[in-house]
Amino acid sequence: MDPDSRRGPASAGLSDDPAIIVADPGWRRFAPRAELIAGRAARAAGGAGTVVLASDLAVKRLNTRHRGRNKPTNVLTFATGDVILALGTVRREARAAGRRASHHLAHLVVHGALHLRGYDHALPGEARRMEMAETRLLRRMGVPDPWRTARRRP
Repeated sequence: MDPDSRRGPASAGLSDDPAIIVADPGWRRFAPRAELIAGRAARAAGGAGTVVLASDLAVKRLNTRHRGRNKPTNVLTFATGDVILALGTVRREARAAGRRASHHLAHLVVHGALHLRGYDHALPGEARRMEMAETRLLRRMGVPDPWRTARRRP
């Protein structure tokens, strides 16, 4: 995953009841009840200000502007409390991993919200700590461990 966490954690702007914006209506076809899933995942991870379900193009533009990387990524997180997901990238990842759309969406929202709480995955120890937190939170939501299947792959 490739979120922007270099600005550090943000406590201002985090909310137990985040705003969910469906900027790309394709999210509703990809994951019915996407707003409910995103809101529940953000709350489970301690909140976010806003979760935006956007297009690859929108995320690519933000990634280029703020990180100098001219490509979409699955999730971007901003210190203002915003978690932004790219539909096409998330859809491709879910399909490639054989995961339910709702499960992958929940995982990525949890991932982004944890970044807002100061988690990172730049170093192996940090990555393991973040994976364990994701697994624990997702289990509470009834979502299978996304790392178990990833570790079994050749």
